[in-house]
Amino acid sequence: MSEPSTALTRDAGVRYPLICGAMYPCSNPELVAAVSRAGALGVIQPLSFAYVHNGSFSAGLDRVRELTDKPLGFNAIVEKSVKAYEKRMRSWVTEALDRDVRFFITALGNPEWVCDLVHSAGGKVYHDVTERRWAEKALEAGVDGFIAVNNRAGGHAGKLDPAAVLADIGPLNKPVICAGGIGDEAGFVQALGMGFDGCQLGTRFIATPECAVHESYREAIVAAGEEDVVLTDKLSGIDVSILRNPALDKVGYRAGPIARWLLRGRKTKHWVRTYYTLRSLRQLKRSSIQGLTYRDSYQAGKSVAGVREVLPAGDIVERFGQAWLASLGAAD
Repeated sequence: MSEPSTALTRDAGVRYPLICGAMYPCSNPELVAAVSRAGALGVIQPLSFAYVHNGSFSAGLDRVRELTDKPLGFNAIVEKSVKAYEKRMRSWVTEALDRDVRFFITALGNPEWVCDLVHSAGGKVYHDVTERRWAEKALEAGVDGFIAVNNRAGGHAGKLDPAAVLADIGPLNKPVICAGGIGDEAGFVQALGMGFDGCQLGTRFIATPECAVHESYREAIVAAGEEDVVLTDKLSGIDVSILRNPALDKVGYRAGPIARWLLRGRKTKHWVRTYYTLRSLRQLKRSSIQGLTYRDSYQAGKSVAGVREVLPAGDIVERFGQAWLASLGAAD
């Protein structure tokens, strides 16, 4: 009897319909490799590889391939406002394809050029979306599926709950992955039972020994509940889910009046967002690797409610995968 599968397991070539989402700066090569080696999909975040871990993108990719020959994913941010960045991303995508990466997750822009490159190599492209209008645009660009980011996600969360985003995007008849709010096996099985083709987890994989973050970050996730997750627009000019901390409670989580005015401008909003993003990349790298200072924050989603211990990444994958198989009556 053949093993159960979903559109995601078939498209990505993995055993379990589970993705370790790309996280800056938390996606280090050892974490990515551990997830893929266990039967799920570890996703390369190229900025993390190039500027946080291993000294260069190529070195990070070499390190992953030393640790596993299993399928890998790649996160391509296709925002086009900075030409030098777009050129660098194109070179990283090409290098990943040369190293046998065949599953790509795109975000924040038009993924057409990624689809052209990846499809010519026989790969698949899924695009981050929060609602149907963005999914339709991505579909026109040629994507093969969607990462449906809901309102429980860490980082840049969506506005719809998991059921609503599935109802919104599902009729487009492409694979839909649930991204946000899943921290334990029960939530994973529930999402697949709702009709999602797989799930993308981020926060759960930060609380692993393979994730190269400061111990206080892992401890904060294990200790947190849903009420500790708040939204701030101070990191990128767009709401981001982070863990509450006393210092930020005092100064507030919202941009000041001048920044809010600039963010409403058609031209100025891009400059403000770029400034916020560059500043937050430095802050996130510092806090995640070195621990919090008074002005720092940790990104996390509401899945913290299901994370109650630090576990090896491979154990998480196996527990989630076996829970899914058991729900289908096909566990090992």
